[in-house]
Order: sequence, then C-alpha cells, then structure tokens
Amino acid sequence: MKFKALTFDCFGTLIDWETGILRALAMLCERYGIDEPPPRGELLALYAQLEAQAEHGEYRPYRDVLADVTKGVAARFGFQLSLADQTLLADSIKGWPAFNDTANSLRELKQHYKLGILSNVDDDLFEGVLPRLGLQGVGGFDLLVTAQQIESYKPGRAHFHEALNRLGIKKDELLHVAQSKKHDVAPCNELGIRCVWVDRQGGRGGASGEYDARPDMVVPDLASLVGELVSV
Repeated sequence: MKFKALTFDCFGTLIDWETGILRALAMLCERYGIDEPPPRGELLALYAQLEAQAEHGEYRPYRDVLADVTKGVAARFGFQLSLADQTLLADSIKGWPAFNDTANSLRELKQHYKLGILSNVDDDLFEGVLPRLGLQGVGGFDLLVTAQQIESYKPGRAHFHEALNRLGIKKDELLHVAQSKKHDVAPCNELGIRCVWVDRQGGRGGASGEYDARPDMVVPDLASLVGELVSV
C-alpha cells in the first residue's frame, strides 16, 4: 500500500485514555465515599454512553462534554457533584500517559510519511499531552484537526474532509489509524478511506463503545504497524 500521509486518532490510539479515565473516576469515587465502583468494563461502558450523549446535537467544547460525563457518573452513584469537581476529567487529561510504543513509532513513521492528528478534543487539551507523543511539538505533525477547530465530533465526516483538504491529497493517498470502530473506522468505511484498527484491547470497545465496522488492517499496537508499513 502506497500512502502519502497517515492520520491518527489521539486518545485511545496514541494516549492511553482508558488508564487516564479510570484513574480520574477512581479519584472521584474515593472523594465522595464510593468504596466499590463497578468493574473496569462497566465503568468504561458508562463513560462511552455518557460521552456519546454529551456529543450529540449542536457542537459544544469538549470540556463541556467531559463536565457532563462527570455529572453523569455522579448521578449514577447518587452523589451531588461540587462545581469544582465538574472539571476533574478535563483537568486530568494532561496527566494521561502515552502508550509505550507511541513515541518511537511516530518518530519512525515520520521519516516516511506526513503525519496528522484527527481528534475529538479542544486545542488546549491536546497541547497537554503533546509532549508525550515524541515529536517536536505541533510542528512535528504536518496536520492537526481538532473538534474545536471544525466544531464537529467524529464519527461525523468533517475531520476527514478537513484533513484531505489541508494535506492536498486524494482519499486513496491517506491511511487513517485509530482504536475506535465507531468514531474512526465507520466514517472511513463511509468515505472510502482506508484505515487501520489498533486493537490493543483484544476486541473490546472499552471507552469507545462497541461498534461493527470493517478496518482494512488490524494491528495489536503501533510497533506492529511500523513493521507493516516501513521496509526494513
């Protein structure tokens, strides 16, 4: 396969958002005296449900989406969330870790392709995790399209149209790489853009939710993708 550019979803693909989400929600539950939160899978499924509800309809900043998610978790456990704690999830993003293979993989791929980020996030929230991605700031990427910039959330198509327009390439010259079947693989299927599903979780949807879509390639991690795309 010959591509001119690779685009990546950030959270779930490059950044381990499930670890970040679970840490933040565990802190929230402890703060309000919830000794036994539900199992990991149930909590992530709740997050996926609440996030989808908050992103539906007219665009709002991702900070507001995460505030609604946090309030929804509080309602689920039956406690009254303080105003200060409504920002807990958004504030925690700057501490979310990158996957171990993210930085090295991006540096290797940068030698062969243009690289871009297509993310359902606000610009300032992305900047908080940028140092963990292994490239030299925003300038290390050839493209950054956030939900804030286009006032739209994936699985809408706007991120992908904007990427093709800014990069000045045809859709068959782009390969998109992501963890979420719902937010990334499905719209790629609709648009005829080839895509890679990074299945780090052994087939489960996790914080992205379960969804039926058809990736062109499946890899367990980014290091495996480098092995597929870069000749040794």
